[in-house]
Amino acid sequence: MSTLILQGANISRAAVDSIAAQIGSAVKMCETYSVLSTSRLDANDELNQLRQHVDFDINRLPDDFNADEVGLLVTDMDSTLISIECIDEIADFLSIKPQVAEITEAAMRGEIDFETSLTRRVALLEGLEVGALERVYNERLTLNPGAETMIAGLKQRGIKVALVSGGFTFFTERLKARLGLDYTLANTLEIIDGKLSGRVVGDIVGAKAKATLLKQLCNKLGLKTSQTIAMGDGANDLEMMAVAGLSIAYHAKPAVQLQADTALNHAGLEGVLGLLRYPPE
Repeated sequence: MSTLILQGANISRAAVDSIAAQIGSAVKMCETYSVLSTSRLDANDELNQLRQHVDFDINRLPDDFNADEVGLLVTDMDSTLISIECIDEIADFLSIKPQVAEITEAAMRGEIDFETSLTRRVALLEGLEVGALERVYNERLTLNPGAETMIAGLKQRGIKVALVSGGFTFFTERLKARLGLDYTLANTLEIIDGKLSGRVVGDIVGAKAKATLLKQLCNKLGLKTSQTIAMGDGANDLEMMAVAGLSIAYHAKPAVQLQADTALNHAGLEGVLGLLRYPPE
């Protein structure tokens, strides 16, 4: 039996009923999402065909995923929790945003390994006054739609939230305090005499480090990895997504969408709560 979650701003009862009729399912309409259950939808290509004709999200939950047991969400930061790529915006203060953004995009598509890409990008920032970071945070960083709703809902469920990023602690620590997040992990930019040195301090937080953090937090919290959710948009999120009980590709690169259990392309971050079937039906 397959469980489908339908959600997004453009969802309508008529559209839900049409899909239900096609797959032989009853409909449970909730305030922010709908649930369909069917034994007539087995192949992914059938699901993709349904998606092609609507402008809202249709996701099939893994058969072994139990939303009631989830205790941890691990999410990426840039282009996932927030709407920007911080390093690209930092680079704009040196008038090299296109050059840095090109490397960022290649890394997120998986064409360059993340560690190499970050080293190259950070090196280009050498000499920038640290005040530029504050300006990026204050003037350009915005949360993606639904972020605060998602976090509030997760807290109500008692689910811990970890923000893990190949970006920088300058931003993750501010977001932790602002949003009341439980854990963060990111790279630390080296600053000498008030300027970026073009290097990071310590080991680079990349794909492996993200997956390792998820496992470490499971041990700390007494959870199985099946009781976790991992969400991201780029290739360096795939390792942690492979470990989690439910992986969510958030407005993600095609390679990530292909490998993730679910994808949010129409809903905002509040869609995470729908996949948890929260609020309850």
